[in-house]
Amino acid sequence: MKVIFPLAIACSFGLLSACGEQQQAVATAASQFTLARNQAVYEQLDVADQQDFVDAERGLIARDETLQVKNAAGDVIWQPSQYNFVQGDAPATVNPSLWRQAKLNNLHGLYQVSEGIYQLRGYDLSNMSLIKGATGWIVVDPLTTKETAAAALAFARQQLGEIKITGVILTHSHVDHFGGVLSVLSPGQDIPIVAPANFLDEATSENVLAGPTMSRRAGYMYGRDLPKNIQGHVDTGLGKAPAFGSVGIVKPNRIINKTPQKMLVDGLEFVFQHTPNSEAPAELTFYIPKYQAFCGAELLSRNMHNLYTLRGAKVRDALSWSNYIEQARILFPAAKVYFASHHWPLWGHEKIDVFLRQQRDTYKYIHDQTLRLAYKGFTPKEIAEQLQLPLSLSKTFHNRGYYGTTSHNSKAVYQYYFGWFDGNPANLNPLPPTSAAEKYIAAMGGADKVLQQAQQAYQQGEYRWAAELLNHLVFSGETKAKALLAQVYSQLGYQAESGPWRDVYLSGAQELRQGKAKTMLSLAAAKDLVMHTPIERFFDAMAAQLNGPDAAGVQLSIEFYFTDLNQRYSLWIENSVLHHRRIDVAAANDASVELSHELFVDLILGVKNIRQIMASDKFTTEGSTLKLVKFFSLLDKTTEPFAIVEP
Repeated sequence: MKVIFPLAIACSFGLLSACGEQQQAVATAASQFTLARNQAVYEQLDVADQQDFVDAERGLIARDETLQVKNAAGDVIWQPSQYNFVQGDAPATVNPSLWRQAKLNNLHGLYQVSEGIYQLRGYDLSNMSLIKGATGWIVVDPLTTKETAAAALAFARQQLGEIKITGVILTHSHVDHFGGVLSVLSPGQDIPIVAPANFLDEATSENVLAGPTMSRRAGYMYGRDLPKNIQGHVDTGLGKAPAFGSVGIVKPNRIINKTPQKMLVDGLEFVFQHTPNSEAPAELTFYIPKYQAFCGAELLSRNMHNLYTLRGAKVRDALSWSNYIEQARILFPAAKVYFASHHWPLWGHEKIDVFLRQQRDTYKYIHDQTLRLAYKGFTPKEIAEQLQLPLSLSKTFHNRGYYGTTSHNSKAVYQYYFGWFDGNPANLNPLPPTSAAEKYIAAMGGADKVLQQAQQAYQQGEYRWAAELLNHLVFSGETKAKALLAQVYSQLGYQAESGPWRDVYLSGAQELRQGKAKTMLSLAAAKDLVMHTPIERFFDAMAAQLNGPDAAGVQLSIEFYFTDLNQRYSLWIENSVLHHRRIDVAAANDASVELSHELFVDLILGVKNIRQIMASDKFTTEGSTLKLVKFFSLLDKTTEPFAIVEP
């Protein structure tokens, strides 16, 4: 019997391993228009301002210039020296403002933030913080992977001596803030593990349903397959890049569900702020009275953040986000040091207060002005085109669009309130891209004429218009347009101040030249995380993979019994829809499967194939083999990455 479980998930960013091998980009020089646009940045911003560099290096204890982190197979998953090319003045192919941020994010090592507080920065996309308690150390946000977390903690022990972990704080439900937790805990260790309400559910379930799509798009957003050089990936704005390795999770035993919420962790008093549905569905910040230190988690960062993330996720609530920042400002007025889950700290009450006010008002300005323009009937594209931050906000580096942008954040606010439809009847039921492209090209006189117009637009530096023309050509099947569109995307990437925008454009250019990656994301390293995902989420994902047209008229039922959990589920197809519910006792069904929870996870992750599963004494089936095969044959099987820049 052949049984296939075609499930796939992505963990928060789709960060578990590279999708295909990194390819070398075809060199494209910066055009005169890109040169001029990037040169203009020097007139708009004081890129030479060194204060951030002073702050970023303040408290440096040591750095490992030879830092290299490998996984169990010996593959290098983290190596800061890959970014050694990011130094000096910005090259023509990188926006000078993004280049400045990239140089700041290059700084890595162990830093003392203040009395009793240390940070390991540059060991992953995020920071690991160490806080001195009464009898040991409290770890805040143990990075993305077990490998990078272990390397960071080992380096801290080299510099600080023995570090006994007596508490863990997980600030929010994104994998780069908890994935390495199993490296900082000893087996069977019973210590406080603090997290916001709904952390475990959000951390394990956020991307199960959207996994395959989110993972593919994350490859573009983070430039996963781009070379690291001046014509490829240089920075995400939030940090260098996500680490790819083994991830895990633990169940919290201290829950933050209100504001303020005081708690002793290893004898040290914390005052927690509960900030759900801000940067993450489950999130917290905290203040330490003894050290007069405020940890902003990812409610605050030294860039404009995403109200909508390009990898694809639920739109975030800009107004709540802004209000939480104001709440923190009022709640912790005695703070003399600020530190967070990304970037470098800030010292002094006045500087912290100004920082919070400006970050607060960045999100509120985008929120309020988007609605004001929407009230007048402007559509998302029109709002994004005209909305700009006031100079009091836009001139400040920590509000710049290195990660999120005013453009796509304003569209997020519109989507949050009004959804995808802009009210124009022409956009209610438009033609799909391929059909529209064919008709546009025909209406404009054929492919040659459109290509000629696109070439002219490119030569005049009208890259956005050239991209629109060439995209129609590519989707109409005109392969001659691909090379020019790749050049257009390269120029747009070179001009982008946002790290994700740059990576999206350059990833598109690379795939137009070389084709998309052939392999799917491997999830084997996620087992420690997936084991904590509720069984129901996998059945939800299975329902989303049911081929509805093929299931027309089919009625059958399958029962799953997880022997080690003593949990039983009934799955049935009705009206081309797959349903599931938990049941207490076996019921009449067409077929049944009995297996252990771990065996189920091994099958989902591809750790074991179906032959190995069926050979296990922890797997049995009963009932109709034909019905069981029929059931699984109705589930769509995603075998390779889907196309993005081509039809």
